[in-house]
Amino acid sequence: MTTADVAECSVGDLYSAWKGDEYILDVREPDEYAEGHVPSAVLIPLGELAARVGEVPRDRPVYVVCRSGRRSLTGVRTLAASGIEATSVSGGTLGWIAAGYPVSGRPHLAGTTRR
Repeated sequence: MTTADVAECSVGDLYSAWKGDEYILDVREPDEYAEGHVPSAVLIPLGELAARVGEVPRDRPVYVVCRSGRRSLTGVRTLAASGIEATSVSGGTLGWIAAGYPVSGRPHLAGTTRR
């Protein structure tokens, strides 16, 4: 899987977008999300995204985040297939937490998940 066909940004870029109240989509599983997530991120697990793509806005930037950045690439491609432009966050939630940005949930467990 290459990233050449997918727009990516850093967790620093995501922080700026978060402060600007942009739409952040978390494509991890509910248990992972509960362990720690970007505040205001909307959870739609990757396995449900194609069926729930209508819930994602088309009128504002969309940032897709997962644990480390791999599933978000797939999420961006899924959204693109439905005509939604989105950006994958390289480094994912682990990078967000490591950078010391605000976290909702139980962030002390985020580094211990299985994915």
